[in-house]
Amino acid sequence: MDRLWTFNFIKACLANFLLFFAFYLLIPVFPLYLIDTFGASKSTIGIVLSSYTVAALLIRPVSGFVLDMMQRKPLYLVAFFLFVTTFVSYPLALTIGMFMVFRVLHGFSFGFVTTAGNSLVVDILPASRRGEGLGYFGIANNMAMVVGPMAGLMLQSRFGYPIIFYSAITAGLIGFGFASMIKVEKVTTVREKEPLALDRFFLLKGLPAGLTLMLIGIPYGMFITYLAVYGLELGIRTDLGLFFTLLAAGLIASRLFSGKMVDRGKLTNAIEYGLLISVVGMLLLASLRQLTANYPDLVEVLFLTIPVILGLGYGLTFPAYNTLFMNLAPHNRRATASSTFMTSWDTGVGVGLVLGGRLGDSNGGLALAFGVGGIMIVLSYVVFHLAAGPHFKRNKLR
Repeated sequence: MDRLWTFNFIKACLANFLLFFAFYLLIPVFPLYLIDTFGASKSTIGIVLSSYTVAALLIRPVSGFVLDMMQRKPLYLVAFFLFVTTFVSYPLALTIGMFMVFRVLHGFSFGFVTTAGNSLVVDILPASRRGEGLGYFGIANNMAMVVGPMAGLMLQSRFGYPIIFYSAITAGLIGFGFASMIKVEKVTTVREKEPLALDRFFLLKGLPAGLTLMLIGIPYGMFITYLAVYGLELGIRTDLGLFFTLLAAGLIASRLFSGKMVDRGKLTNAIEYGLLISVVGMLLLASLRQLTANYPDLVEVLFLTIPVILGLGYGLTFPAYNTLFMNLAPHNRRATASSTFMTSWDTGVGVGLVLGGRLGDSNGGLALAFGVGGIMIVLSYVVFHLAAGPHFKRNKLR
């Protein structure tokens, strides 16, 4: 069996962990920061924070095209460094408009570096263990999700906001050091004289699956952003950082076997099982508002059970989707496949940020938002089962 845990792969995972640690350190804190600093409403928070995702969405097709034309590592390092240094800008924002501009700039660098990192790790993974390897690579993100939000909320409560930004910069620079040590033996073939066409920027065969991935990104964007606010509204006494820990625990637990399922030819099964599990988690999350008046103790228990359910669901689907896009693309379009995969996800998360904020400010509140999120997952399952899954089986290259 091909060796998976090479020094290269370990360094790639460490770099990925530290990049996403810096990212998740601020995720639960930003809504609170915007409220405390600028007095922002939920709708405004959704628009401001979604600008980051929109920027990443816009840059991904271009990044996929460029990364398939040139050697990936130098571009990966430049984008990684820009991502880290942009954290310096947030404390300098004097108005919410300035903050939004900095979020857009940060989103551009994040979109490029994550597309580059995802395609780079595929280059160093053995083909026979790609699904398993991508699953473990994703665990680095999930481990960052364990400590990042917890650390961010702890630092915010004890030391204030500035130290969070400095911590993100420090973690990112260490991650940049690991990224710079990755050795890529395979030289990317530079393609010339090919006419510009839409499939140079998007993996057209991946669009049906991309639609279903976008739909499940909507509820993810909702709960990952507004969970801390929802917990405060419900009067949850448990440390809100524990929710993210349990979410990551579910993600890690499912990824330990989801990658192997994919490598054994059960890719579509992994996605469908994950979608069904995720529906249960979102609908339970939406029900907490109705339960809190009469069953406060039950709500406390459910608040710590739901993240495990959501983690199991998304942990099954995410690496399977990643492999799905790679298996639809020829080897010289890996970065384009990564770009399409992440563009689909970013679109859903961005819509979730805005829609969650709008619904959160309505009479139905965040409970309504999470209920709508559950419906989105149901729709995703129907479309995948009837159309996107069969389309993949007809068009896959490996």
